[in-house]
Amino acid sequence: MSATERRDPSIGVLGIDVGGSGVKGAVVDTETGKLLSERIRIPTPKRSTPEKIAGVVQELVGQLGYSGPVGCSFPTVVVDGRALTAGNIDESWRGTRVDQLFAQSTGQKFVVHNDADVAGIAEMKLGAGRGLAGTVIMITIGTGLGSGVFYNGMLIPNIELGRMSGKDGEPIEFYAGDRARKVNKLSWDDWGERFNYFLQRVERVFTPAHFVIGGGASKKLNKFVDKLDVKASIRVAQFRNNAGIVGAAIASRQNGAATSPRDE
Repeated sequence: MSATERRDPSIGVLGIDVGGSGVKGAVVDTETGKLLSERIRIPTPKRSTPEKIAGVVQELVGQLGYSGPVGCSFPTVVVDGRALTAGNIDESWRGTRVDQLFAQSTGQKFVVHNDADVAGIAEMKLGAGRGLAGTVIMITIGTGLGSGVFYNGMLIPNIELGRMSGKDGEPIEFYAGDRARKVNKLSWDDWGERFNYFLQRVERVFTPAHFVIGGGASKKLNKFVDKLDVKASIRVAQFRNNAGIVGAAIASRQNGAATSPRDE
């Protein structure tokens, strides 16, 4: 596919997923979820400040030769394009207008949402959650634990279940996220018991009909699924680790990339 085709918003929209370990992006067909360009991943800078992340986003857009609206998945609570928290990213992001910052650094229009919310949008529209009714909770297993909550297909935004208090009083994602598995060198069985504890806490509060499990560790679900004991059905995210990219592109198309480089 030529650069000209990639830049045509009628053909595809760029989705960018900013994570604790990497910033990923690709041009997406928002009707099918298919990636229309190569998927580029650039490591997240060790000090993930707004200026450094904006530079990485600019580099990614440039590598793809893309011009047009951009959707962005971001690992904080996001309200009206502004980051209100800083769970797994530098504290300096609190209060930053993420959409304006990225628009100014790239010259493109941005729509920015919470990472697990947009991953859930991808799955509910085109993936494992398509057609599911009742309460559906998307859980993304990455550096921490992201969550997207849907009721009859409607998103209830910015519900960060990974920030619930865990056994030691710290956020439960510090105990049951994938970083905890790696740092503590846990077997999949041992970590699976921790993740099951998290799911049971969520189920007790929300009584979901379905869980959709995504993020990097979802590729290894067969290694810990036997440790999961919940009443809700468990489905593996269809888009796996690309759900944030796909969902961000879809959200941009649905909401309209309202923030231009000239916005104050």
